[in-house]
Amino acid sequence: MSRSGGAATGRRGGGRGRGPGGRGGGISFSGRELRDLAVAWVALGVAFTLFIDPTIADAALRGAVDPELLGLALGVSLATVGVAFLLHELAHKVVAVQFGQVAAFQADYGMLFLAIMSALAGFLFAAPGAVVHRGRITARENGLIALAGPVTNLALAAVFVPIMLFGPGLLGLVGQRGVSINLLLAGFNMIPFGPLDGKKVIGWNKLVYVAVAVPSVLLAVFALFGLGL
Repeated sequence: MSRSGGAATGRRGGGRGRGPGGRGGGISFSGRELRDLAVAWVALGVAFTLFIDPTIADAALRGAVDPELLGLALGVSLATVGVAFLLHELAHKVVAVQFGQVAAFQADYGMLFLAIMSALAGFLFAAPGAVVHRGRITARENGLIALAGPVTNLALAAVFVPIMLFGPGLLGLVGQRGVSINLLLAGFNMIPFGPLDGKKVIGWNKLVYVAVAVPSVLLAVFALFGLGL
């Protein structure tokens, strides 16, 4: 998910303001941003681990978690959900910076806490934060920044497919979950509502939105009811 902070839509031409370094500046990370990414990655991994395997959540509530089982389940979540989240957000940032924006991921610590608590309660609500970018920007650029996240998840799902099909045992599980999570993230984020990426894409170009959203949502439904988590 990406969020524009004080962005102004402007016409191309001379005199448009850009972020430091101009168009296509280098990617850099502050200490705070690296911390936010790391905390969100781990928190989402924990939340999905508790949600996907209710026995771990029940054991956690009783204070009787098997450390080996927890470590294995958490490792799978970090390698799938965590990677899907990290690369989704980094895609927003990379494209934003290419358009001359000042961009950084900001974690929402309250929502991360809610994600873990909701997972313990048996459901999941995850909104870990967003890449916030600022600077003068066109609707097209804003739409492409938003589109970068879901398209990255679709590409990641394709990467996980051979692992799912040919990976033995635990590796196959990682592949299957990697496909499902990435398809679900792509489909969910293309919903044209609120702060989700789909709203920015449809605001820029309805044809592009339909071309990406329709297959993304259909694949998300297949992942949810066909592949499962």
